[in-house]
Amino acid sequence: MTAGVTDMGDTADDVVAGESPGRGRRAQGGAGARRAARRDSGAKQLRYITRKIPTYEIMDEEGLALIEANADTVLADIGIEFRDDEEALKLWRDAGADVQGERVRFPRGLCRELLKTAPATFTQYARNPERTVEIGGKNTVFAPVYGPPFIRDLEKGRRYATIEDFVNLVKLAYAMPSIHHSGGTVCEPVDVPVNKRHLDMVYSHIRYSDKPFMGSVTAPERAEDSVAMAKLVFGDQFVEDNTVMISLINANSPMTYDATMLGALKVYARHNQAVIVTPFILAGAMSSVTPAGTLTQILAEAMAGMAFAQLVRPGAPVVFGSFASSISMQSGAPTFGTPEPALVLYGAAALARRLGVPFRSGGSLCGGKIPDAQSAFESAHTLLPTVLAGTNFVLHAAGWLEGGLVSSYEKFIMDADQLGMMQVLCEGFDLSENAQALDAMREVGPGSHFLGCAHTQANFETAFYRSPIADNNSFEQWEAEGAQDTTQRANVRCHKILADYQAPPLDPAIDEALQDFMREKKASMPDAFA
Repeated sequence: MTAGVTDMGDTADDVVAGESPGRGRRAQGGAGARRAARRDSGAKQLRYITRKIPTYEIMDEEGLALIEANADTVLADIGIEFRDDEEALKLWRDAGADVQGERVRFPRGLCRELLKTAPATFTQYARNPERTVEIGGKNTVFAPVYGPPFIRDLEKGRRYATIEDFVNLVKLAYAMPSIHHSGGTVCEPVDVPVNKRHLDMVYSHIRYSDKPFMGSVTAPERAEDSVAMAKLVFGDQFVEDNTVMISLINANSPMTYDATMLGALKVYARHNQAVIVTPFILAGAMSSVTPAGTLTQILAEAMAGMAFAQLVRPGAPVVFGSFASSISMQSGAPTFGTPEPALVLYGAAALARRLGVPFRSGGSLCGGKIPDAQSAFESAHTLLPTVLAGTNFVLHAAGWLEGGLVSSYEKFIMDADQLGMMQVLCEGFDLSENAQALDAMREVGPGSHFLGCAHTQANFETAFYRSPIADNNSFEQWEAEGAQDTTQRANVRCHKILADYQAPPLDPAIDEALQDFMREKKASMPDAFA
């Protein structure tokens, strides 16, 4: 992707768009201009989803109670290891758990009891109040891809990600109306030292977007830096009293938490910042091959981690996270979009509601290497269960390729289109007088058509979801306009968005304070790339 920034000091005026394949062949006036205007319509940022459709339940109360009872058995009889963290072991010992070495066994019901202090919903504040989100309840928040070390686009193919790519993806997430959250590690910028890149990443979210964002979890001191930078934006006391960051804490499945994740969790919980406690499971390798067994293990691991956050600070916001996929029993490679992980997702969402905590899972997951039919099918078969299950926070909602190894510019655009469709689906039926359309039926009567009636004329601008990248024209028109496939059209749109990007306003004093903080931190340590 040739549109981007050259350094962290660039502004919107410095962003230069590269030439896109086929752009010169696009119609510039008349019907072509009208089609372009329709494709770009609806660019206004969408509010996070408050669903008006029911959740899809696939397990009854008897089944959910059985899974929780089995999870309590795992917690009581097998236990969870809390490694290399004496403070964590002491907190559990003081809470009444049986601690032998690093293995913690929990009396039945202890974790559920501790979770009574966790909020069922919480607000994550954005620096632009209009972008603030509510996490939990009937709400769904879409956040972009997280974690890939590689990047892909049509121009340069697959390569290691850079800070330029990171900034570009933040800008895309900011520009996409259907993405409600800036996310976290949208790609891993390998051209910045490992021990310093968290500063550039958090700064990029603050500078190039005004949506809510995630903090760093790769070391406790980097979590502290994230909190310190948030305080420069929101103020010390506001951060201590309110949630302005959410961060991803992965269990090291099976049944283990390591010192890095525990350290970051403690930092965020102590400062009242939200943590998504997520067992990362590839079933068949990190859990049993059965959905019921995997679901039991996920619940046990997640309950232990969320309850630990309550020991650190009662009332600290937590999210029950689940990332569960299966593996090919022939090759051992992860697979996506298959039915068993969907079953686990539906079950975990119901268990989270039963516990009274928000739920995170799903996204647009796939194993495809490029934005092709495999990627589209697998992503659709992950995203739809994610939405129907009532997931509250959706990480990896846009941009994921190759089992999470790659962030793709074009797939980012394609996935965001699907998110817009999900937003409409979750609105359910409009039953207003206008939507009932009885006047249209009276006007048209039998045997005619609705194209020219008053109701259609009054509603045609907003009728039906309009994809900004799908081509629904005739074959001849499609061929005359360059015969582009969906990936090429997404590439064109990506270039246009980056070329048109305008940074949201940021108080210059805050910007200066952030950059001073970063310079001081970077000067305090040598570069490390491992």
